[in-house]
Amino acid sequence: MNRSKGYLLVLVTIFAYLSWQLVTPFLQFVLAAVLIAFVLYPLQRRLEKHVGPTISAFVLLLVAIAGFIVPFVLVAAMIADDAVRILQNADAETLQLTEIEDRIEEQVGLDVDIADSVMDSAQEIGTILLERSTEWFSMLTHTLIGLGLTLFLIYYLLKDGDKLMTWLRDKTPLPEDVQDDLYGELNEVMWAVLAGHVLIAIIEGVIAGLGLFATGIPNAGFWTFVMVVLSLVPLIGAPLVWIPASIYLLMIGEPILALALAIYSAIVVGIADDYLRPIVVDRYAEISPAVIILGVLGGIYAFGIMGLFFGPVILGAFLAVVDVIDENYDRLGGDSEPRET
Repeated sequence: MNRSKGYLLVLVTIFAYLSWQLVTPFLQFVLAAVLIAFVLYPLQRRLEKHVGPTISAFVLLLVAIAGFIVPFVLVAAMIADDAVRILQNADAETLQLTEIEDRIEEQVGLDVDIADSVMDSAQEIGTILLERSTEWFSMLTHTLIGLGLTLFLIYYLLKDGDKLMTWLRDKTPLPEDVQDDLYGELNEVMWAVLAGHVLIAIIEGVIAGLGLFATGIPNAGFWTFVMVVLSLVPLIGAPLVWIPASIYLLMIGEPILALALAIYSAIVVGIADDYLRPIVVDRYAEISPAVIILGVLGGIYAFGIMGLFFGPVILGAFLAVVDVIDENYDRLGGDSEPRET
């Protein structure tokens, strides 16, 4: 390597690091924009043939606002309200904790006071929230700026998506057929995670949540969200919520509702998982449950809430790249022309 190439590599490294520092504060919003743009991109390619890339991108931006961002904000607000209500407004009469305490004392002989414990925790949390009001205001400002950035990125990723892919292909030092394999594998992995796991998790969580609403479980909206998140993790899922919910109904003297919730959740949610997931996953790349579990849990630590989606994608993409390398490595060592597939 001569001095000129070394200098250029140093410049690239420096500016790549500085660019990463600029992106990091808004990484969650950037990843959200990439995710939404990826989902809408097939529609963009179809629509822009009739009305042009600018108008189609603007129309799909409105679709993204109405179909993704607004529902997400509303659901997040409802979940936050339920969570605060659980902590701050919990009382023995509302949650029927007195009956539960009496039954616990009858069964195990322990005198417990759930209500006082919950109220003490609520007061402590309320004090912390008041003390950190400035931080909450800063977080709200950051969120509003991030949402604005997300909208701009969605629009330009849709509008200039073809140019971006052309640029990536031009800068990728691989033959065209290898790039076709690589990007095809990555596309299948992305759709396998989104359709075969995220979409199914949402469906399962909502179906199970309907049972919570129907049987009168307090703060059913919050627990529905919890079941959606848990359903992203194979072998765990919604039973971690609906089983305790059934026990709760039994403990407060509602055996019929408890049995109905248990039967409904076990049969209906089980059917959704057993039949919907294979139908969707078979259309795309099949990803091991181990990859999903590691990707979801590790992704949350690495990327926050967006890691739920991108964690499995990254691991699946790694495996896909390994497959492409294994299939094409031997013929990439020389300067020969790429063979036709």
